[in-house]
Amino acid sequence: MHVTEPGKGGQEALQAVRAVTGLSLWRGRLLLDRAPVTVLEEVPLDRARLAARRLQDAGVPAAISCTWCDRTVPRDGKLLDPDPCASRFWPTAHCQANCLASCDCEFCSAYGPTALTL
Repeated sequence: MHVTEPGKGGQEALQAVRAVTGLSLWRGRLLLDRAPVTVLEEVPLDRARLAARRLQDAGVPAAISCTWCDRTVPRDGKLLDPDPCASRFWPTAHCQANCLASCDCEFCSAYGPTALTL
């Protein structure tokens, strides 16, 4: 998840950055000033959605990029259509940002798609 552009950086925005990242207010201010910047990496999609919503509610422009397919998840949080998912490494169904639930690969047959995280 990343901040796409510098926001107003008021007290509410700084508190949201602190809640999401655990950074001090001073370091949160530096982070907002350096936008665009990555805020969270390698976190489950649900956590990234909650963090992005918290930042957006505070006026910080934030977006979630899927690490599987490099697409940006829509702001409304809806799952992506599976057609444009073009990961070279994973089947489309493994992309947690798309709307498919499972696939027929060996991993999903043995463990199920819920064992995968972003």
